[in-house]
Amino acid sequence: MLLSLRSNVLRSSLNINSLCIALRLSSTCATRKFQPILHDITAELKQHQPKFSIPADGIRILSQPSEFYSTLLNMIRRAEERIFLSSLYIGSSENELITTLMNRLAEKQSLHLYLLLDLNRSTRPGPASTAAILLPLLRAFPDRVHVSLFRSPNLRGILAKIVPPRFNEGWGTWHAKIYGVDNDVIISGANLSRDYFTNRRDRYIRFTAQAHLSDYCFDFLQEITPFSYRLLPSEATTLPNNNTHRHSQICGDYALIWSDPETHPHRIGDKMQQALTTFQATNRQKFEEEEKAGRPCTSSSNVTLFPIIQAGKFRVREEEQFFQLLFGHLKKAAMRAYLPPVGSLPAGVSSIVQERPLMDLTSGYFSLYHPYQKLFLLHPQVEVRIVAASPKANGFYGSPGISGRIPEGYTFLEQKFMRAVRRTADRFSIFGSGQSNIDLSEWEKDGWTYHAKGLWLSPSADSSPVLTLFGSTNLNSRSADIDTELSFVMALPPSTASPTANDSVETLREQLAREVAVIREDVKPWKGDSRKVRWLTKLIVFLVGKKL
Repeated sequence: MLLSLRSNVLRSSLNINSLCIALRLSSTCATRKFQPILHDITAELKQHQPKFSIPADGIRILSQPSEFYSTLLNMIRRAEERIFLSSLYIGSSENELITTLMNRLAEKQSLHLYLLLDLNRSTRPGPASTAAILLPLLRAFPDRVHVSLFRSPNLRGILAKIVPPRFNEGWGTWHAKIYGVDNDVIISGANLSRDYFTNRRDRYIRFTAQAHLSDYCFDFLQEITPFSYRLLPSEATTLPNNNTHRHSQICGDYALIWSDPETHPHRIGDKMQQALTTFQATNRQKFEEEEKAGRPCTSSSNVTLFPIIQAGKFRVREEEQFFQLLFGHLKKAAMRAYLPPVGSLPAGVSSIVQERPLMDLTSGYFSLYHPYQKLFLLHPQVEVRIVAASPKANGFYGSPGISGRIPEGYTFLEQKFMRAVRRTADRFSIFGSGQSNIDLSEWEKDGWTYHAKGLWLSPSADSSPVLTLFGSTNLNSRSADIDTELSFVMALPPSTASPTANDSVETLREQLAREVAVIREDVKPWKGDSRKVRWLTKLIVFLVGKKL
């Protein structure tokens, strides 16, 4: 009997192992079929964007806010030459973060700290503003702490004087989230505030010992500095009575010094556009020259990384170009393989339908930019799963005043989107099933809010992602037209190992699959259709919808 039991256990174990190998074989097969499409996407991206080739084992997907925070603190504690942090703001209660920066600067006399933040968000009135909590660092290390505050030029004239703090951020912010120390970088959508370190779901991708990528991120921030205000303690600042500092000002304990006396802060558009396009072109040319010289590593265990800048007000729209490119290639692939739209075949004729690509997309502030909506609606050959924040998981839920209506406003925008989805499904459905390729769910977890954003593209529903978009963009009108964003597209080559091996690329793909799975653990069916939206909220959305 004991021998029989052992035999059954062994047979079950073998069956499970066989099943895992079979699933991995199926995933590998789908990935290899998809590889020509991925090759075409990356080949065209390479013509327009800077490109980095990075070992897959130098990339790690962090999964929890606490892991992001502890990793960032440990990076700072080991800093040798430079710390460069870009965020919307630093939270008023981040004493441990400030103390950790202070201690490391005291320990390393050659260490420099560079901060690039949003001016409007960082100077909200009050004793605990971001600007105020940074003053001790500036006073202790005046020659080694460099704080730049970017202010969008969109808000100008009389409006700049009458729009109150907090609401002035609606005209544009500095939104890039880059956290670098020496040659290590974390790219995220999270800000440097307590909830982002504890109970606000986001994405965090860490790159270790990647000098070229780190230099790119550092140089990108330096490129913005001439269009920003420099933050200084007021006691260390004297503003002469001449035109040199006519755009600078002293605000209580701190001073805001405008960096370019030759250019009005409201008229930086042309210079900013030229700087960003030149910066991207220079970095793209740099890689091309290195590639010709045979210097970059193009190992099969390397992934390809493309930085994407979106700054609509400065006429830099690389994210939009990426989406057009991506769906263009997916459409070509569907035409070659003939993937009919979901619901277009009668019952019992599904066997001719090949495996479809799966796109997972998410945004904590889901109101897809209209050109993106059209791409999703007009490409039914791609399965799409969208995760949005439920009203309770929206960071503005329960806020006093008009901002408390923001979650309701997103419900209204989701309702409009889903009506468009259903209309499109009916149009594509030859046999009238009305089945859509787009599924919208909502994320909700007790005591948590939701801020994750980006997309993952998989060859099929049973395979792991081979491409992901991550960074600061929320994929909405605000990100496209108003804020300044930096995101990255990462493409993974097919695994060259056997189905039973664990090579670094396959491990990274599995990390991305787990990232999606962790998010979807707290997903529920979308309930927006059953929620009532008040007429005043609809009016507000009509007036300021692009600022959401």
